[in-house]
Amino acid sequence: MDCDLCVVGGGLAGVCSAIAAAREGLRVTLIQDRPVLGGNASSEVRLWVLGATAHMRSPNRWAREPGVIDELLVENMWRNREGNPLIFDTILLEWAQREANLTTLLNTSMFDVDKHDAGRIRSVRAWCSQNQTMHRIAAPLFVDASGDGVLGFQAGAAFRLGAESQEEFGERFAPDRAYGELLGQSMYFYSKDAGQPVRYVPPAFALRDIEGTIPRYRDFKANEDGCRLWWIEYGGRLDPVHDTERIKWELWRVVYGVWDYIKNSGRFPREEVDNLTLEWVGTVPGKREARRFEGDYILNQHDVIERRPHADTVAFGGWALDLHPADGVYSEFENCTHWRMPGIYPIPYRCLYSRNVRNLFLAGRCISASHVAFGSTRVMGTLALCGQAVGVAAAVCREQDAEPAALHDGGLLHTLQARLHRTGQHMPGVHVRDDQDIAPEAMIDVSSTHRFTGLAPGQDWQSLRRPIAQLIPLAPGPLPTFRVPLRATQNGRARVELRCHDQPACYIPKNLLAETEVELCAGQTLEAVLSPTAEMSEGRYGFLIIRGDEGCEVRLSDQRLTGFLSVIHGYTQDPPEDIGVDRLEVWHPQRRPGGRNLAVRVEPGLACFQSEFLVNGVFRPVDTTNAWCADPADPHPTLTLTWPERRRVRRIVIHLDTDWDHAMESVLLGHPEAAMPMCVRDLDLRDDQDRLIAEVRDNHQTRVIVEPEEPLNTQRIELRGLRTHSEAPPAVFGIQCY
Repeated sequence: MDCDLCVVGGGLAGVCSAIAAAREGLRVTLIQDRPVLGGNASSEVRLWVLGATAHMRSPNRWAREPGVIDELLVENMWRNREGNPLIFDTILLEWAQREANLTTLLNTSMFDVDKHDAGRIRSVRAWCSQNQTMHRIAAPLFVDASGDGVLGFQAGAAFRLGAESQEEFGERFAPDRAYGELLGQSMYFYSKDAGQPVRYVPPAFALRDIEGTIPRYRDFKANEDGCRLWWIEYGGRLDPVHDTERIKWELWRVVYGVWDYIKNSGRFPREEVDNLTLEWVGTVPGKREARRFEGDYILNQHDVIERRPHADTVAFGGWALDLHPADGVYSEFENCTHWRMPGIYPIPYRCLYSRNVRNLFLAGRCISASHVAFGSTRVMGTLALCGQAVGVAAAVCREQDAEPAALHDGGLLHTLQARLHRTGQHMPGVHVRDDQDIAPEAMIDVSSTHRFTGLAPGQDWQSLRRPIAQLIPLAPGPLPTFRVPLRATQNGRARVELRCHDQPACYIPKNLLAETEVELCAGQTLEAVLSPTAEMSEGRYGFLIIRGDEGCEVRLSDQRLTGFLSVIHGYTQDPPEDIGVDRLEVWHPQRRPGGRNLAVRVEPGLACFQSEFLVNGVFRPVDTTNAWCADPADPHPTLTLTWPERRRVRRIVIHLDTDWDHAMESVLLGHPEAAMPMCVRDLDLRDDQDRLIAEVRDNHQTRVIVEPEEPLNTQRIELRGLRTHSEAPPAVFGIQCY
C-alpha cells in the first residue's frame, strides 16, 4: 500500500490525526491493533474522554477542545447522552469510515520498520491476524500515535522513559524514587442489578486479602464502578511495555478480588449487594505512560504552570499536573496529586515531531514532554487536539514538499496556523490572519444586537452557604452599576464584590474592583446595589460574587445566554511551598440542570455581543463573549454579509455555541440534554438574489459547513431564521467564507 500519510495507532489522537489529514486531501492509512477505535476511550477500556474541561472543576472556562474531537463528543451527546461505550465505538468507526481518503486497518499490528537512512522511515509492515494478511505501507510521512511508541522506537527516534531529575528542567514537582517515576495502568469493571439474588464464586487467582493489601479498601462502594475506580492501578515499578501482560494479570487479581470483597465480605449491606452481578471486566489495561519521544522542544512544568507563550502554538492543554504513585492501588500515598494552573496553556508544534527521525510526527501520550508536564498533557482530549494539529501539518508538508521540522517558524508556520484556524482550532495567544477568508472584507448588518442589561429573576432562590458568582464580560472603560436581589430567612449580612484577574483568559477572582455589604432582617427581600468607581483598561471577565450569612439567599434566573455562566466557590488549592505550583482559589460551575445564572440588573447595559466579533477569529468566550447575539425580542434574527462587488464563495463555515464549558464526558456520567441549549438548531442561508443556498434543520454540531455543488457568485450572504434548542437567543461566534 502507498499513501501520503501513515498513522500508527487508533486511539483518539490517531483517529483525529487521520481524519484531519484526510479532510485536507491526503491519502491516509490508519493502522489500529485493536478491533475498535478509541484506545482508552473505546468499549475495551471505557475511560471517559476529558481534557482541559477537567470535569468542570478546574479554573478553566470554555475550554473544551475544538475540531474533530469536538464533533465526536457533540455527536455522542446527541446519540448517546447516557454514556454507552458501545455507541461511542460506532461514532468513531462511522467518522473514520465516511472519509473517502482514509483507509482504516483494524486488528492490524505494526511490527517492523524499513528506513531510507538513519533519519527517515520508508515503510512499515503490519500483520492482520483476522484475515492473515501482511501489509506493507509506504509513505513520505508517518505519525506515531501508538501510545507505547512502537513506531518511533523501531525507527530509532530519541525517547525517554521515567521521570527527569528536578535539576534538568528546574521542575520542583519532579518525583523521587519513593513516589515512583512512572504512572501505572488501570482495569475497570461494570456491575448491574439482576433483579434477584446472584452469588459470586471468585476465580482461584483473585486477590483474597483486600483489607490487608489495599490501603484504601474503605473507599470501595457497592454502587461505584467503571472508570470512577481509576485508582485500581498497578505497574509503575515495571516496564510499561514489555511487562504489560504481567500487569494485566495483577489487575485482574485485584478486580476479581475487589468484587469478591464487595459481594462476600459482609462489609456491605445485603440489600445493596445481593442482587448485583458482575456485568463486564476489561481485558485490555488502560495505559497511562510509556515512552515519551524527544522533539525540538520538551514541554516542562514551567510551560504548564506559567502558561508560557510559544510562537509556534498549535494546541492547548488544561488538565492538572496529575501524577500517581508508582505502586498504584497498593501505595500508602494518596492515589494522585492534582495541581492546577490558572488557565489553559499553549502547546508548541516543536513537541509534535521527532528531533532525529525527520519524517515522523508525534501524537498521543508519546509527545515531547517531561514526566511532570506529561502528567497534564496525557489526557485524551488534549492529545486528540495535538493529533488534529499533526494531521493538518502533514498536509502542509506534502504541499510544500517539506519535512515536519520546517514548519516550526516563518511562513510555513503561518500557513500551518492559518490552516488549523480553518478547522476551528483554538490556539491561545495566537492571532491568525487567514488571507483566504473573505468574511472580514464584508460589511456586516444584523437585525438586532443584544445589549446586556441583566438576567431576569426567576422563581427560585439559592442559599449563600457557599459563595456564588456570576461571570460577566466587562468591556474597557467605566464599569456599570449592578443590582442583585437578596432575601433572608433570619437576620444576617450579605456581601457583594466585583473581582477580576489581571492576566488574560484567567478565571480566578483575584483583584477587588468594588464591594458593598448589606444587612438583612428575617423575611426581608431587598436589592443590593454595587456601583464601582474603577475603570477597566482591558476587557476581562468579572466575578460578581455574592457571600452571605446562614439564611441569606440570592435570586436565580431561568435565562441561558452565550458567554454567561454562574460559578460556586469550589476549593482552594494550597500546595506545598517547594513544588513550584501556585496557590489558587478555584471557582467552578454546577452541572445543568443546576448551575443557573444569577438574577442581576446592569445599568447602563453592557455592549458584549457586537457584530464585529463575527470576524475577529475567536470562536469561543475568552476575555469577552466573542459572539454576536440577537436581541431576545427579535422575532426574525438575521445576519448579512455584503461585499463591494460580487465574490466567488465555495465554502461557508458558521461557528455556533455548543457550550465550550460542558465537559461532555463520553461514558458513565450521563448528561441532561442531547443538544446544548444555546446551539442554533435551524437557519436558512441565502444569496443576493434571495435564493436558498442551504436550509439547516435540527443542527446540534458546533460548526455548520456549507459547500454548494457550484461555487456561489454573489455580493451578499444572509443568515435568516436562527432558532436555538431552547429559549436562549441565537448567538454566532464566527463566520468564514472561502
